[in-house]
Amino acid sequence: MTVSDKDWDVFTNEAKKEEIDSKKKVKVGIVGCGWIAGSHLKAYLKMEDVEIVAAADIIPGKAEKFFAKYGVEGVRCYLSHKDMIDNEDLDAVSICTYNCQHAEPAIYALEHGVNVMLEKPFTVTLDEAVAVMKAEKKSGKILTIGFQPRMSENMQMIKKIVQSGELGDIYYLQAGGGRRRGIPTPYGTSFIEKETGGIGAVGDIGSYSIDMLLNAVGYPKPLTVSGYTSNFFGTDPNYYAKSNHPEYAEKFGVDDFAAAFVRLEGGIVLDFRISWAMHMDTCGDALILGTKGGLRIPSTECWNGEFKTPLKVYRNIGGEPMCYEVPMIETKFDLFEQKLRSFVNEVKKPDGEGKATVSSAEILYNQAIIDGIVKSAELGKEIEIQIPEI
Repeated sequence: MTVSDKDWDVFTNEAKKEEIDSKKKVKVGIVGCGWIAGSHLKAYLKMEDVEIVAAADIIPGKAEKFFAKYGVEGVRCYLSHKDMIDNEDLDAVSICTYNCQHAEPAIYALEHGVNVMLEKPFTVTLDEAVAVMKAEKKSGKILTIGFQPRMSENMQMIKKIVQSGELGDIYYLQAGGGRRRGIPTPYGTSFIEKETGGIGAVGDIGSYSIDMLLNAVGYPKPLTVSGYTSNFFGTDPNYYAKSNHPEYAEKFGVDDFAAAFVRLEGGIVLDFRISWAMHMDTCGDALILGTKGGLRIPSTECWNGEFKTPLKVYRNIGGEPMCYEVPMIETKFDLFEQKLRSFVNEVKKPDGEGKATVSSAEILYNQAIIDGIVKSAELGKEIEIQIPEI
């Protein structure tokens, strides 16, 4: 059974063309000039109301080479985020560092009255996330976390279906997806070393699947977690035979696979699994089960953008089991660019009026789950998740 676009108008909204006021430029600095910073830079360069004025990277000459690569001139380069923030009149920063350096520059920027776009994962540990949020609360500035799938109307449809009551009361979430062979070493070793990455697949791409599911059900508070992590592939020199980098196996200090069973407030459970590498093409589709129906979300490698086939809703209609597809919505903009556009729009609002597109209050629970999985795996038992007051 297939439902027409017209039948699903109740869930959709027409995208409105934005009118951009370019009279006042938003002055932006970039912290960390690695590969993800390139995506930030390219998006900002398309915005006539944004001026990239500075960047910082701890490696001498890296920032200069970064801007030369993209043909951008006149940007002042620094070796530390502190020097950049102290010497520039910035409205906002994009933090594009490796995971273990997310918290420190975010806190420093907020303490100095600068709005922050922080790439995911939020941080490495829950304690770091709490520290960043305390700085955010004290500063009154915007802190938004870089989850571009939130910009997708197809991803938004998941939440609309759940909130419409179509599925009834939600009781079970299953995270799927994952990669068969996708340890991110083409970008060097910053993702896989403990000192830089801190966490592996569980935070890098697992954070996307957690956000997709928990956002749909209103981000209930996590209560307990029983977690498991492994690194059988990343620590095997044979994995890197094609790339001719067997030495990466010795550098590998994070997880390449994680699984967990998480109890959430409201009687909901999350069955989680994610992978950078495994002998399987996917951990399966993502599922949301409710008392009136179920939703199947087609598997992707990491849930970091669009899915390629329609959502499917399963219900009993007239006493008969039925399944219908939700028509795909054509995406008319780049999701990554839109997440930065949304951030800039909020920064331009008067002080106190701008809001985070993806709030730290929600992603704190995301981080608490990731932190809990790591700690539970280390202890080999289920643990209670304790989230401090902020």
